[in-house]
Amino acid sequence: MLRLFTDIRTGEAGKALLLTLNVFMLLLAYYIIKPVRDALILAGKGAEIKSYLAGAQAVLLVLVIKLFSLLASKVPRHLLITWVTLFFIFNLFIFYFLSIFGVPLATMGIIFFIWIGIYNLLVPAQFWGFANDLYSEEEGKRLFPLIAFGATSGAVFGSRVAGWLIRPLGLYKLMLVSAGILGLCILLAVYIHKREIRMGLAGQSEKNMSPQQQSLAEQPLKKGGGFNLVFNSRYLVLIALVIGLYNFINATGEYILSNVVTRTAARAVQDGLSGGLDLKDYIGQFFADYQFLTNLIALVLQLFLVSRIFKWIGLGGALLIFPFIALGGYTFIALGASLLIIKWVKALENGTDYSLMNTTKHALFLITTREDKYKAKAAIDTFFVRGGDVLAALGIFLGTTYLALGVDKFARINMLGVLIWITLCFLIMREYKRLKQRANQSGTEKR
Repeated sequence: MLRLFTDIRTGEAGKALLLTLNVFMLLLAYYIIKPVRDALILAGKGAEIKSYLAGAQAVLLVLVIKLFSLLASKVPRHLLITWVTLFFIFNLFIFYFLSIFGVPLATMGIIFFIWIGIYNLLVPAQFWGFANDLYSEEEGKRLFPLIAFGATSGAVFGSRVAGWLIRPLGLYKLMLVSAGILGLCILLAVYIHKREIRMGLAGQSEKNMSPQQQSLAEQPLKKGGGFNLVFNSRYLVLIALVIGLYNFINATGEYILSNVVTRTAARAVQDGLSGGLDLKDYIGQFFADYQFLTNLIALVLQLFLVSRIFKWIGLGGALLIFPFIALGGYTFIALGASLLIIKWVKALENGTDYSLMNTTKHALFLITTREDKYKAKAAIDTFFVRGGDVLAALGIFLGTTYLALGVDKFARINMLGVLIWITLCFLIMREYKRLKQRANQSGTEKR
């Protein structure tokens, strides 16, 4: 049955399905609380502050990545995953009790927005470092589309569950639901780790492995910070630049959507057309529906197209599809678009990002070292993502404060950014081929 969706072989289903379930639960937990983030920040402060807070996230991420790299050099991977996830669970309980004590909406919105911007990047990056560590390049390219299906389906289900639960539970109790799911994720990750130790790394049986290979997964990573690893590799720098740039483009697009949604919601509440919802709940309901549409598109793409794209045109072709979709979408917005059109453009863009682009991005690390897979990947998937958001915030500030740019002008800026993005993709694939050739030559020499 699984071969309908990807190239999976005898003996591979167990580990792949466990990882699929793990990332499903991680994304389920995140998407249940994602509407809480949007509702609190937009109702409390508005669309502009939502963009500006990316700067605070980027600054904090420098410290977070240094601490993460330090911890990764001291404990094995299953304890790294456990301690990091427990930290975020504890934070969710703190936020819930802050809401009980009556912390003002604006203050809660700012604090929670900064926190979730770190959580939603570090925890998935940690998972994909783990998945990269479990597979060879050949296996990962075949099986990552299936595992990433867990992420897209978790996002679809999570956004729908959030929409169902907002009315009966309210926003804040969604945090407790998410915390419970993350606790289950810890148990599952530890089980996968222990199972892998028993069965052997990379699909080998224990009797064919040396004691050194069997104990590798139980050892901490070598010393060294994530940022140093990135800046010492041309390949990783190019990946970081692409991720930073496309997050600049995406964040600018999210500002366009948030701005239009906030104005539309305010008019609906004022005119009595909100169906009895107040401003924050109206916005929360819109974003729950929007995220459901986004993730439904991602689910279909992940299930039926991603593995076939990998097989037919390889990583290089897969890397180029997303920017061309973004270029077409922002062309439509630049020509003038209603809220409905913007919603569908952003849903298609983000749906492709969450499925094809995410799977491709993770697969690019299959040829890197263990340290790169955990530390450098964590740095790229967090700091450089938020770095792109910071540049977007600066652009939005200048564009709204001094240049009076409208939606169409911001869309044209994004079109220019996409053209640069496409150029960088070609450079990444040139480096990928060079590294793969070097790895093949090294393997030949060893034999």
